[in-house]
Amino acid sequence: MKNFFTGNKIKILLHILVWAILLGIPLYFFQRWDVGNDFIWLYYLGNIFNGIIFYSNYLILVPRFFFRSPKYKYYLSVLILLTCLYFASDQTDKYVFKHVPGRGNVEQILKQRAETKELGPPDHGKDFGRPPFQEMHLFNYIGTALFLIFLSIGMRVLERSSQTEKLQKELEKEKLNSELAFLKNQISPHFFFNTLNNIYSLISINAEDSQKAVLKLSKLMRYLLYDSEHGDTKLSNEIDFMNNYIDLMKLRMNNKISLSIAFPEKYEDVNIPPLIFIPFIENAFKHGISYREKSFIDISMTIKEKSILFRCVNSVLKVRVENEPGHSGIGMENVTKRLNLLFPDRHELQINESDKEFEVLLQINFA
Repeated sequence: MKNFFTGNKIKILLHILVWAILLGIPLYFFQRWDVGNDFIWLYYLGNIFNGIIFYSNYLILVPRFFFRSPKYKYYLSVLILLTCLYFASDQTDKYVFKHVPGRGNVEQILKQRAETKELGPPDHGKDFGRPPFQEMHLFNYIGTALFLIFLSIGMRVLERSSQTEKLQKELEKEKLNSELAFLKNQISPHFFFNTLNNIYSLISINAEDSQKAVLKLSKLMRYLLYDSEHGDTKLSNEIDFMNNYIDLMKLRMNNKISLSIAFPEKYEDVNIPPLIFIPFIENAFKHGISYREKSFIDISMTIKEKSILFRCVNSVLKVRVENEPGHSGIGMENVTKRLNLLFPDRHELQINESDKEFEVLLQINFA
């Protein structure tokens, strides 16, 4: 049903409804009030000509000439259309009046009046006389025709504007998807590069643990290469991925490092974009721990009904900041861009840094 009431189908349905009202309802009142057949014929013939004016302009003239230059082709086409239809409708009205009992042929009456040089006011009790019939028909035709012309132009302009806006949104969406794919593809090599560095450091310390680390890495890469390539992923999969990464990082940690992890156990398993939180965790392990002095990492996540609150805090090591300027910006910059693209006006990212700790607070709202 939702697909039915979109696009051209709803427009066709509305046109049918309007014509059903124009043609159906008046017939009921005509029969109720015992309106003469001549008036009924004139009413329906007038609607036929009105329909020809409207749809000729709506379906043919406006799409072909109005939106293109030069515009005089459109105005000339409308003038020819209205002129031809006026004479056609005028002849049709005269033909109908020929068969109206007691009224006779209008042209014949007018001719007789001219021959007898009748100058007085018409006697409406006997015939039409020289009414404003011809003039009224002309004025009525011009007024109705212009209304239909402007109405059809307005509808076409609105539809064209709507189509242009829809196309613009599709182009923006394609651009958004391309940019997101580019940013995500940047994250994966960056993440892989850092993880390999960690395993390389671990090999010289403990060969057995380094083998476990390679297995952990294979699981992480499977997620990066396959599970995260289908758009959104389950929150549970993202939490498992973060836990596997943290387990991998634990293999090279010593007792001088304090690590606190608090992921929820029970929560609504919503769909989220992959690799949103991992750059913050990766940054914490890369720049927030030391094997020579005490350091810490505190990671937590709170899931409410319509929002996720993620917090990552790590110690600040002055020596590492001085020795490695600018190396922490790639992942953090990418995730900031992705958040702006994926959750515009629906997220809040706070980064607080002091001499002792670096804190990231990210809240994502789904409603």
